[in-house]
Amino acid sequence: MTKRLSLISILATAIALATLVAFATFTRPASAATLVTPEALQAGDLIRGQSYAAVYYYGTDGFRYVFPNDKTYFTWYKNFDTVKWLSDDDLSTIQIGGNVTYKPGIKMIKINSDPKVYAVGASGTIRAVTSEAIASGLYGNDWNKKIDDMPDGFFSNYKMGKSVEAVSGFSVTGEMADATDINTDKGLKAATKITISASGFSPSSVTIQAKTAVRFVNMDSVKHSASSDNGTWGTGTLPAGKHFSRYFKEAGTFTYHDAYGNYLGTIIVQ
Repeated sequence: MTKRLSLISILATAIALATLVAFATFTRPASAATLVTPEALQAGDLIRGQSYAAVYYYGTDGFRYVFPNDKTYFTWYKNFDTVKWLSDDDLSTIQIGGNVTYKPGIKMIKINSDPKVYAVGASGTIRAVTSEAIASGLYGNDWNKKIDDMPDGFFSNYKMGKSVEAVSGFSVTGEMADATDINTDKGLKAATKITISASGFSPSSVTIQAKTAVRFVNMDSVKHSASSDNGTWGTGTLPAGKHFSRYFKEAGTFTYHDAYGNYLGTIIVQ
């Protein structure tokens, strides 16, 4: 299996170079008339700026997610027809939330420093395929054409799951059917919004579920901020109209204040 995978690695590199050209040449300039604003975006949009060809996924949590390379992109999409353009300044206001992983079930992956081949499941969980027979049972007789090499650095985007010891241990069609979009695959949720104005934080106290983002939006005409009372996190200075989002991943009670006013707030994470 190792020799066969080595040959496949060479072929995969050649294919990647060919598709990378298509990815990199997606650089036609967008006029001001065709640009959209962040406020006009909807969850699931594909977006990019004017100066660079990188395409991002706009999540339901208000973050943008990076496609690490062309091969990752083409497991989810066939072309760039629906990409929306933003000005570089507007794009920079949308925080990066992380990297997109392969669409589950589409391809197997491997890296140069590891001889194992992995099936990709939900939420970027990878599972070692333990034999050629199992690979064939899962992906068909041409299974050896359904393996992508990826740079070792991208491997950290994935979570290690249990090895696939039998064909019945992994459902290719089931994984593909469940991954309706990137929002679903990543389990993204809409951010909880807290506005800041001359009246303070609104709401001043919120209760959210763990692994939910909170978006602080300055609706005032002067500067504000939201800084944790224990000094572990903060939005930094938010000029009028600007915003900052932060994920709260663990349960607890988090108190915070505005450094520019006598305003207090509390976030309870369950």
